[in-house]
Order: sequence, then structure tokens, then C-alpha cells
Amino acid sequence: MAKLEEYRDYIQQLLTKYAARDSGEDGVEVQTIFDTKHDHYQLSYVGWRNRRRVFGPVMHLDIKNGKIWIQWNGTENDIAMELVEMGVAKEDIVLGFHTPYVRSFTDFAVG
Repeated sequence: MAKLEEYRDYIQQLLTKYAARDSGEDGVEVQTIFDTKHDHYQLSYVGWRNRRRVFGPVMHLDIKNGKIWIQWNGTENDIAMELVEMGVAKEDIVLGFHTPYVRSFTDFAVG
């Protein structure tokens, strides 16, 4: 249970850090969404750019079966390595945006 709480805290720290960075666009808000009951976590952009709607996740992470699943990373940053530097074991991180076949060639968990 302690590990689960630790992983929740690491994810929230990571997304909060990225949320503190400005989206760089007037009218576009950066939001963090933390569903600690079901262990779903997102960083999203919401707003308007000129006359176009901006809405969507920048990052989405889940915790499933004791592992952190990186479902989506819309940045160029390696958030898996950031989680490792925070103390998460590579075998507890799943690169969910890759197919299970591709995951088998990484240092991270397959699933």
C-alpha cells in the first residue's frame, strides 16, 4: 500500500511540475486531473486559439496492478526516466503507448 501511495504522489508531482509551465498561448488553460480513487491522472490543455478549440490531454498516466502506465505523453520529454529518477523501478513502468511487442524490447515492463 505504501508503494501505491508513493506512486500516486510521484505522478501528481510530475504533472503539477509540467502544469506550472505556461502553455505558451493566451486563452489556453493547463489543467491537472487527479482521479486518486480509480488511479487515472491527466494534464490537459483547455481553451481557444484564435477561433479554434484547444482541448486534449498532454499526458495521461494510470496506475494498474501496482505499475505506472504511461498512456500518452504529448511532450518531447522522457517522463519515464523522470519517474525512474524519482524512485520508480523500471519494471514498474509500462510504456502503454507502445504495443506489447515493442515494449518487450525496452528496459521497462511489458504490462
